[in-house]
Amino acid sequence: MKVLVPIKRVIDYNVKVRVKADNSGVELANVKMAMNPFDEIAVEQALRLKESGGADEVVVVSIGPSQNQETIRTGLAMGADRGIHIEASHDIEPLAVAKLLKEVVTRENPGLVFVGKQAIDDDCNQTGQMLAALLGWAQGTFVSGIEISGDKATVIREVDGGLEHLAISMPAVVTVDLRLNEPRYASLPNIMKAKKKPLDSISVEELGVDVSPRLTVIKVEEPEARSAGIKVADVSELVNKLKNEAKVI
Repeated sequence: MKVLVPIKRVIDYNVKVRVKADNSGVELANVKMAMNPFDEIAVEQALRLKESGGADEVVVVSIGPSQNQETIRTGLAMGADRGIHIEASHDIEPLAVAKLLKEVVTRENPGLVFVGKQAIDDDCNQTGQMLAALLGWAQGTFVSGIEISGDKATVIREVDGGLEHLAISMPAVVTVDLRLNEPRYASLPNIMKAKKKPLDSISVEELGVDVSPRLTVIKVEEPEARSAGIKVADVSELVNKLKNEAKVI
């Protein structure tokens, strides 16, 4: 079985995000970029599945400018077998991403697609679900545990009330949560080997998908700074402030 893992290049989670002076977006110039943390978990799970004998090949795919090849090489250094880069000159919205991935899935014919549940830049949490709908495949979202047996997969989903256990038929799309695993670090020898692993480039036009933006960003602003807290003398003063100043009760 082949496993496909879409990965996204985002601002490193350790970096403080800064808004551009003209409020048109966030500053990306000279900012450290990295693989989306949820996608790292997806890659790790695919590699573990391969190491256990449940998969034959792990393919990572990324959509974006030429710099995305660095992110793909990171996935290859972790242990993926092959990379696919879909060249795009601008940000692609989730529906267009799902449509592009659908074309890749049709070409590659994987038995399983592992996707990070969301990207830490836009927090959309849409691509995996849209991809499953376009393919007509079963899906498991927010997955913190998975077991595969034959053509069935048992997944544990994190929901508001606790954990939900589902049995889904494969092929399937699985979006992974933080507690599924701990991603490995790429060793120096594997980083060197990754430079020789195959990485194919495909244009958006070649896949025949319209990626024109459907949304327009009007303005991006930083949230207001939180005001300092205060001490109250007693419960009566607390209730009074909550009722008359904060107006939350």
